Amino acid sequence: MKNNNHLRAAFRAAFPHTIPIMAGFLFLGIAYGIFMNSLGFSAIFPILMSMLIFAGSMEFVAANLLLLAFNPVQALLLTLMVNARHLFYGISMLDKFKGTGKKKNYLIFGMCDESFAINSSVKVPEGIDKGWFMFFVTLLNHSYWVTGSAIGGLFGSMITFSTEGLEFVMTALFVVIFTEQWMSQKRHLSALTGIGISAACLILFGGERFIIPAMLGILGVLTLMRKPLEKGEVSTA
Repeated sequence: MKNNNHLRAAFRAAFPHTIPIMAGFLFLGIAYGIFMNSLGFSAIFPILMSMLIFAGSMEFVAANLLLLAFNPVQALLLTLMVNARHLFYGISMLDKFKGTGKKKNYLIFGMCDESFAINSSVKVPEGIDKGWFMFFVTLLNHSYWVTGSAIGGLFGSMITFSTEGLEFVMTALFVVIFTEQWMSQKRHLSALTGIGISAACLILFGGERFIIPAMLGILGVLTLMRKPLEKGEVSTA
């Protein structure tokens, strides 16, 4: 009984922090489920992909990869580039995850941008187990995405009107993410660097092959500029 009270207290402490995430994840998850259905996949595909991959924007990309010729190397590199930021998330969370026991495996698997933001910045209330708090934050955010994807996948199979053009939701998702990042930062050199390198690679490699070279270029340039950007030595754009 004491252990159950312990878990309930951690759940109640974590849940309020995830409410804003719930609204966004349910909406995007529904859009993802409908998008998958519009490509010809049954509801089980977005449900399983959301449960087992849980990579947000990469799941939209993966939907198109499933329709292309089998190219595991391209898929691996593209996934690595899209989610490369998680390497840095993981390093910064090493101390936070200490002492969490077996929960650590799920905390690593389920870490997304939103869970990272909450678990890395929120002060766990006194008397609440840190490991279970982070576990429930991660589990709740994961469940919101899976629920949204399931609703979208099931609803999409009932749609009788044309869903042509729905694939634009992925483009819209990236535009929204970019806009939020732009508005939240005072310095825009990183964003402008990404736009410039992407435009150059689009011209050089064409629309079908520019993504991986662009991401490699962006990662390389930003790595070289990391220290000046952190110290604010680079002038704003």
